[in-house]
Amino acid sequence: MRKEVIYSLPSPYRDDLKVTGYRFGSGKKSACIVGAIRGNEIQQLYVCSQLIKKLTELEEKGAIVSEHEIMVVPSIGHHSTNIGKRFWSVDNTDINRMFPGYDEGETTQRIAGGVFEQIKDYSYGIQFASFYMPGDFIPHVRMMETGKQNTSLANLFGLPYVVLRKVRPIDTTTLNYNWQMWDCNAFSLYTSKTDKIDEISAKQAVAAVLRFLMRMGVIRYNSHSGYIATIIEESDLAVVRTGTSGIYRRLRFAGEEVCMGDPLAEITHPYEGNVIVTILSPCDGIIFFSHEKPLVTEHEIVFKIIKRLHE
Repeated sequence: MRKEVIYSLPSPYRDDLKVTGYRFGSGKKSACIVGAIRGNEIQQLYVCSQLIKKLTELEEKGAIVSEHEIMVVPSIGHHSTNIGKRFWSVDNTDINRMFPGYDEGETTQRIAGGVFEQIKDYSYGIQFASFYMPGDFIPHVRMMETGKQNTSLANLFGLPYVVLRKVRPIDTTTLNYNWQMWDCNAFSLYTSKTDKIDEISAKQAVAAVLRFLMRMGVIRYNSHSGYIATIIEESDLAVVRTGTSGIYRRLRFAGEEVCMGDPLAEITHPYEGNVIVTILSPCDGIIFFSHEKPLVTEHEIVFKIIKRLHE
């Protein structure tokens, strides 16, 4: 393992931002794994730390296949992590909306550009990503439909689901999209949590990456075969919204099976304590996403449900 600073940004008020990369093996740039780009991505940071630990052990055993290099970048936005913010600490901009970057642009554009220059030439790009809505997911692989996506490769992670989504204009400045534009096979991996550590889904994510690297001939590793993934379109998920604002109490969680009409959550009056609305499932299926924050606003998305095939 070789540890090096792949990008550094001087700061007039605090220590320089130093983005660290951990390289394993040597030769062809085979796989790059990126962790926390945003400041609250604690689970993503933790998963990368466990992956670095495992790859270090494998390299010591000679299990990195010759002429293959793996790089892991555990954190990019850690100045924001240090003060508990999701976005860049000075101007509240999102580094993952600044790729491929610009070396003479705003701070986050320069960070994205400097890092992307070091990671754009790998054959496979894996990002531990987080969603813009607070809540829990079934662990899955997410891909943008750029015309360059490869669902067959996504299946090799052995996670339960592969989700395809249409590209929106805002997506063209994300790491995943730009990796694909540079002819990298890019995958976003989602675990159950973002700002909390979930050991079970963290281990599942580490196992999925090692399984993929083994199946692509990058490492020698014995692993459980995992799931045969179900491929779904994000647009096909049943979306459940709130009917009013208030204190939110969820009754069902990601991964649970539900039937049409089952109570999913309750919204309580914040002053008077009575239940204003009971949110019911609109279909039979499996909960893919569930909102977790204690307060909700009107028309907010609180659940996404994988509908049964007969729906």
